[in-house]
Amino acid sequence: MSAGWIAVAGLGPGDEVLVTPEVTAALAEATDVVGYIPYVARVAPREGLVLHPSDNRVELDRAGFALDLAAQGRRVVIVSSGDPGVFAMASALFEALETWPEARDTDIRILPGITAMLAAAARAGAPLGHDFCAINLSDNLKPFAEIERRLRHAAQGGFAMAFYNPRSISRPHQFTRVLEILREECEPERLVLFARAVSRPDEEIRCVSLAEAMPEMADMQTVVIVGNQATRRVGRWVYTPRSVPA
Repeated sequence: MSAGWIAVAGLGPGDEVLVTPEVTAALAEATDVVGYIPYVARVAPREGLVLHPSDNRVELDRAGFALDLAAQGRRVVIVSSGDPGVFAMASALFEALETWPEARDTDIRILPGITAMLAAAARAGAPLGHDFCAINLSDNLKPFAEIERRLRHAAQGGFAMAFYNPRSISRPHQFTRVLEILREECEPERLVLFARAVSRPDEEIRCVSLAEAMPEMADMQTVVIVGNQATRRVGRWVYTPRSVPA
């Protein structure tokens, strides 16, 4: 049996033209595709390819399953949206590998993709043109108190910020608290970009001031980008200057 391998692939934010040729080539070679249900649904079925969709919050089980398939000589692609190394499956795979020493010689490749914050920033202009950070606002894997701490320090540090998973049905109040903290730390004129379903047919891009931002403007399909103090508009574009005055 030929040696199996695993590729952890980013499918980009939605539009197929944003899937890299490297990812397309890996999918063409794969015998198995593993991933969260809506991401696996983006892969076209074909003869010789087995699709293994699974539910959310089972990332370690999914990673272990992929390692087991590779050990059987299968060619496995684990799919993520965006980039697999940004709040996605690449980290989960290596976490699973820590508990499976005999699998550490598995041929593993991480195939980058266009993550949502970069696609959103490109649609708006260049709001991440200087120092920035990304924060996952979901408290599934960390306490919300830690999210609040990191958010406050990022705002005090003058970073532009990109927020993933801002507001779900089960925790709508938390994004309200995020906006409260931002208003405590930032001026009311700070620009806030709400980018929903970027690159998909129902894409919606909205830029408002922090004073105008409302919790209902975000959901789980939205990336929120908060500019730094220098972020400004030029025509219909939003950008952050590359330099900071001395």
